[in-house]
Amino acid sequence: MLNRVAVLSDIHGVLPALEAVLAEPEVSAADRIVLTGDIAAGPQPTRVLDLLVGLGDRVAWISGNADRELLEYRRGQRATIPDPIAPWAAEQLRADHLDLLGSLPQRLALPVRGLGQVLFCHATPRDDEEVVLVDTRLDRWQEVFSGLDADLRTVVCGHTHMPFVRLAHGRLVINPGSVGMPYGRAGAHWALLGPGVELRTTHFDVEAAATQVSQDSSYPEAAEWADYFLHARATDADAIQAFAPRDGRDRTP
Repeated sequence: MLNRVAVLSDIHGVLPALEAVLAEPEVSAADRIVLTGDIAAGPQPTRVLDLLVGLGDRVAWISGNADRELLEYRRGQRATIPDPIAPWAAEQLRADHLDLLGSLPQRLALPVRGLGQVLFCHATPRDDEEVVLVDTRLDRWQEVFSGLDADLRTVVCGHTHMPFVRLAHGRLVINPGSVGMPYGRAGAHWALLGPGVELRTTHFDVEAAATQVSQDSSYPEAAEWADYFLHARATDADAIQAFAPRDGRDRTP
């Protein structure tokens, strides 16, 4: 049984945001750090992966859709990726990075004190791109939970970059938000589990971080990328408006 688990999701290759979270005392002291996907698709993919690999067995990895897309692109299984930075990020990865991404599971269950068996995934337990939001209707949650063991009463997901905690059909659902690409408000968002749930935000010098990213990354539009995402210029309302049509809310029951 793990006493404390730090959940980091959607790092998206942003090294200064990741470093700021890893420096948090509660993260340093956690029994395990769980990464719920979309780790490398961003402006500093190799440095982020190398830092996390260096933490050893304390880190539990889960694949996200962006990680899968990087791998598929490099393997010639797809010609394009919707995210403009992703093809560039894919080309930066070494063979060992590709092997790592190819080995990651889509979901993982761990016992956490106070929460029992906790299921970690990227988007939903059954799909790495499926959208669920804080206000997604209950019958949609019932769909995405179909097939789960009855003892899995807590589900942690990422993908939409917006933190929330809610109950759905008796299960506690947690989205820690995004470390590297926050929507709604700046800062690196993550979660601390055990025995309860804490949604946390690590504040850091955004201007300095944006400068570091633009100077360190060879991505041609690194400065513009860092300015937009590190300042969280996309609001939560913008994000919900973009994601909402994909969560099935307009479908006739």
